[in-house]
Amino acid sequence: MDIVGWILVILLFAIGMAGTVYPVLPGALAIYAAFFVYGWFFSFEKFGIWFWLIQTTIFIGLMVADYIVSALGVKKFGGTRASVIGSTIGIIVGPFVIPVIGLLAGPFVGAFIGEALTGAGLRQSAMAGLGGLVGFLGSVVVKVIFQLLMIILFVVWILV
Repeated sequence: MDIVGWILVILLFAIGMAGTVYPVLPGALAIYAAFFVYGWFFSFEKFGIWFWLIQTTIFIGLMVADYIVSALGVKKFGGTRASVIGSTIGIIVGPFVIPVIGLLAGPFVGAFIGEALTGAGLRQSAMAGLGGLVGFLGSVVVKVIFQLLMIILFVVWILV
């Protein structure tokens, strides 16, 4: 049973890391769920209040930072709320419309269309699209760092 437990924990970590670039996957939620799987298969004994406070703080911070970093990318390039919403829709829809390329094209096209719908010109819409892409890539970096931190803290916590 130990092998099954570790396979599930590692699988959830892998799904979580894949979720950094593929928004349909649960990302940080999968990593957080891995802690419960470990507890159910092995023991919750090693996890004290500090473990849960630190991990939950990182988890919540990650959820907030993900949206903020993406939105800041669009805003930094002169985009409006409409382009932020368009970029978010593009991040979700893009990979389904054009697998792989849609990951990068989705936020750009979404922000571009969102900005164009406000009546902005071609140049401004393109800048918002670029901001959507930069924001998406920035949020990927933030997610990778924080999710790796969650995993590293877990490993250190169970080994100490």
